[in-house]
Amino acid sequence: MSLVIVGSVAFDAIETPFGKTDKVVGGAATFAGLAASYLYNEVKLIGTVGGDFGKDNLDILTAKGIDIDGIEIVDDQKTFFWSGKYHVDMNSRDTLTTELNVLAGFDPKIPASFQDCEYLLLGNLMPKVQMAVLDRLAAAPKLVVMDTMNYWMDVALEDLKTVLKRVDVLAINDGEARQLSGEYSMVKAAEKILQMGPSYLIIKKGEHGALLFGEGQIFSAPALPLADVFDPTGAGDSFAGGFIGYLAHVQSVNFHNMKNAVIYGSALASFCVEKFGTEKLQQLNKEEIAHRIEQFVALAKFEIK
Repeated sequence: MSLVIVGSVAFDAIETPFGKTDKVVGGAATFAGLAASYLYNEVKLIGTVGGDFGKDNLDILTAKGIDIDGIEIVDDQKTFFWSGKYHVDMNSRDTLTTELNVLAGFDPKIPASFQDCEYLLLGNLMPKVQMAVLDRLAAAPKLVVMDTMNYWMDVALEDLKTVLKRVDVLAINDGEARQLSGEYSMVKAAEKILQMGPSYLIIKKGEHGALLFGEGQIFSAPALPLADVFDPTGAGDSFAGGFIGYLAHVQSVNFHNMKNAVIYGSALASFCVEKFGTEKLQQLNKEEIAHRIEQFVALAKFEIK
């Protein structure tokens, strides 16, 4: 049974206080797919690129065993492109360029070989596109995880609420949780959002970790202090890929496994930020990931006697 990830496959140009890049491979599906591939071996991507993307860039995905039959190549168009500049605190950034290009007309096509989808990650896309994916699957997946952002809350709120009724896990940041719920308290925000449809809610808090809500319980995951943070781009998508990749690996969905999945997602995100673009995610091995998980466990473990 497969893990299907739907989202953007893109070019990014990034500037941070620690350096800058020209066009490098990015996109939500790319980061999430690479992260998930370390935990599960049936990862399949759905997205679209232009004729300028090139085989070498697609090979970054296939080298990790990722099935790219769901990536449509539109030869006469260009790939989605985003460029941005991060501020000194690395938590805020300015978008310099957004060129939707081929993504503007993205109509997700699901190959027959993807219909065995048991785990589905809906990356940050227009809610109607996310809904189209759900409608085009022959059977409902065992688990649907969804990402979204404040922009869709501004321009497509009713469509977003419709999709929320059909997902199991929503992953958003704290500002988005406040906007969607109208509540400042994260606990009250979670209560309202869970009433909209999802069974679980993840609130990502960047350098302050993440919160998991569901089954009447709350779990707070720490963020690992890092000596080097070069590029936060794709960290949230890497988190989502690691999260759903772990759950696909253990083949069981409950709050205990969700907590572990949040830690695995956090670990993959922590690797992502250590180099520009997807460079670090291309170079990992399972021993490094296991050691990083141990660091997270040690960070939060304590005993009261």
